[in-house]
Amino acid sequence: MTPREQHPTPSKDEIALLEPFERLGLDRIVLVNTGAQAREACAELTDHGVWGFDTESKPTFFKDQVSDGPHIVQLATLQRAWVFQLHDLACREQVAALLADARYTKAGFGLGDDTRRIVSKLAVEPAAVLELNTVFRERGYRKDMGVKGAVAVLFNRRFLKSKKAATSNWANPHLSEAQLVYAANDAYAAARVFEALELR
Repeated sequence: MTPREQHPTPSKDEIALLEPFERLGLDRIVLVNTGAQAREACAELTDHGVWGFDTESKPTFFKDQVSDGPHIVQLATLQRAWVFQLHDLACREQVAALLADARYTKAGFGLGDDTRRIVSKLAVEPAAVLELNTVFRERGYRKDMGVKGAVAVLFNRRFLKSKKAATSNWANPHLSEAQLVYAANDAYAAARVFEALELR
């Protein structure tokens, strides 16, 4: 048996039998869409060395349709998550500065596309980005874990993801509660996975 075959990834059916992963509620999710709110969020985030990281973009439905995302950026600690909307220029500048700051690790899953879109939209290269799938591969898991697989392996829990929220309009100025919970918990779960992998 080769090292890469030591740890099988749990199947969808196996994950479906697990108890749900405890998610952040709205009381621990901060919506950020102005420069002033972004400055407050930055002050809190920079007290922590590692952030869970993800983005959401309005889905495209046609073959040659080009997304102008990301429309939101999510950053999370073990205590709370911030969902940054990128309509406001001052808010966008604050987010860009956070992402470009190499002093803070941004951990997440499947970040290649997120990173490319950020470079295109925010004109910064995100620094100190940690692809958690790579960590799992180095530890002997054969395929991309994704957040669902990682939560199942590390916490023996099922990470809930709403298909409806995933494919919703992330460019909408007014995000629904379901969108906020979905977006925030993608980043929060990444922060929890980072800690559970003892990468600090």
